Amino acid sequence: KCRTGPLDIVFVIDSSRSVRPFEFETMRRFMVDIIGNLDVGPNATRVGVIQYSSQVQNIFSLKTFFTRADMERAINGIVPLAQGTMTGLAIQYAMNVAFTAQEGARPRHKGVPRIAVIVTDGRPQDRVTEVAAQARNAGIEIYAVGIQRADMSSLRAMASPPLEEHVFLVESFELIQQFAKQFQDKLCGVDMCMEREHGCQHSCVSTPGSFYCECNPGYRLNVDGKTCSPIDACADGRHGCQHHCVSVRGSYSCRCRAGYYLSQNKRSCTMIDYCSFGNHSCQHECVSIPNGHYCRCRSGFTLQPDSKSCRATDLCNGVDHGCEFKCVSTEGSYHCVCPEGQQLQADGKTCSKCGAGHVDLVMVIDGSKSVRPQNFELVKQFVNRIVDLLEVSPHGTRVGLVQYSSRVRTEFPLNKYHSADEIKKAVMDVEYMEKGTMTGLALKHMVEHSFSELEGARPLSHNIPRIGLVFTDGRSQDDISEWARRAKESGIVMFAVGVGKAVEEELRAIASEPVEQHFSYSADFSTMTHLVENFSLNICPEEGKGETEIRSPCECEALVQFQTNTVAILQSLTEKNILWARSLAQMTARLEDLEKQIANKK
Repeated sequence: KCRTGPLDIVFVIDSSRSVRPFEFETMRRFMVDIIGNLDVGPNATRVGVIQYSSQVQNIFSLKTFFTRADMERAINGIVPLAQGTMTGLAIQYAMNVAFTAQEGARPRHKGVPRIAVIVTDGRPQDRVTEVAAQARNAGIEIYAVGIQRADMSSLRAMASPPLEEHVFLVESFELIQQFAKQFQDKLCGVDMCMEREHGCQHSCVSTPGSFYCECNPGYRLNVDGKTCSPIDACADGRHGCQHHCVSVRGSYSCRCRAGYYLSQNKRSCTMIDYCSFGNHSCQHECVSIPNGHYCRCRSGFTLQPDSKSCRATDLCNGVDHGCEFKCVSTEGSYHCVCPEGQQLQADGKTCSKCGAGHVDLVMVIDGSKSVRPQNFELVKQFVNRIVDLLEVSPHGTRVGLVQYSSRVRTEFPLNKYHSADEIKKAVMDVEYMEKGTMTGLALKHMVEHSFSELEGARPLSHNIPRIGLVFTDGRSQDDISEWARRAKESGIVMFAVGVGKAVEEELRAIASEPVEQHFSYSADFSTMTHLVENFSLNICPEEGKGETEIRSPCECEALVQFQTNTVAILQSLTEKNILWARSLAQMTARLEDLEKQIANKK
């Protein structure tokens, strides 16, 4: 068998009237013998047959049969056309039809040789030189086999170079079967993969006179045509992995970040419940987080320095009391109060909102390693307490959040969410960054990006106050002075909140004037409640001068109440004056009547 690699072979057979019936039978036998020694199949050698005389007839195409038995039956059923000898027309048909992908030819990039075997016994009645050249230029290798009366010059004009390997002249039809073995050797040639140093990294596929390289499944052939590279199955983005996609030899697998395990669907990830291991030693409650856990105390208790035990404490500082403004502790309990001029709402926690105040607020929180995961959860609760102070809406207050460590990340811009509930949920989904404390870089990001109109800040012409709140627990690792100054010069009202090892000098440099009203400090994360109270007194800006008039809630409601009371008093006084005037007129009229009566008696 000829096993030097797949081929696409089309036999172009002359069935003109000059070929006598018994001679045509010999040509059938020639084709059957050649096919009998080929490794035929859809992924091996494919065979097609056309006959021609004054016209061209397709017997079967490259995609029709894939077994030798089917091909032999079709060849034995050919009825000769017995007309003229239009060889050029037959070559044109082979090029434009027989060797097309629609008729079963493999795509050119597959490197499967296309071979036409023309068998004729006479001189063509049309031009062959030009059309044969076009076929060769189209990548078709032409073997020209002439029998008896064939014209040698025409054979040479049709065949591919080198002519000594592609032109054959058989003296008689009786000798064509003996010629079949010689032709098969020429067609198959030697195994080039065995004869040459092919350099293929994976597999070498031999073809007549050449070879090409193939790669193993899961790899693709590089542009050098020899080496192979793994197919990155993750690159198209359709893997569906929640965390990480790992490409493995044309396939992929999903992996989870540290602290998570892969779910049964092999794509989504579930956080490891470290508390379920039972070795946390927390006195009250254990809370699982990625890469570990932390202990939490029940309401009315404070976590001790050992991070495990709890001790009873001021309920306002030990529980999530939910007071919007201020919590007042009593024995074994607490209650919420509101600033003067505001009323406690029905829920017993919230106060009347800063309804007239529209601001653009960007909070910049420290996500450095020194904060620690359990404290970062408290920071997120602190952020949500501030959100509770505001009336969030597209036309009211807008809120953005930025986290920083050694780098800066916008968690969500000003125009991302339009309600307090959406913002609070997004805050709780924020992941802790860890690493360094680049506060100056965070201020730069806030000035250049967070308060841009692209990220949702209202134009300066609208005179909507811009407020920046920076929360940090330590000394910055870069200079903050320049970008703190630029922030305030650009019209941003800056608040600085420090906890633990935060540096007062840096907090004062960040805060706007008057500094005492724009910076706050707490010794540790568990007692940050008063920071929210301080911030709530200043978050509503004073009366604006632009399109939107903005006042503090205390001023607004107190002034309205004062105005209402004053108008009522004035109305009361006016009504009394009217009554007094009427009484005086009546008394005057009576005195005049008495004077007249006395005068008449005299």
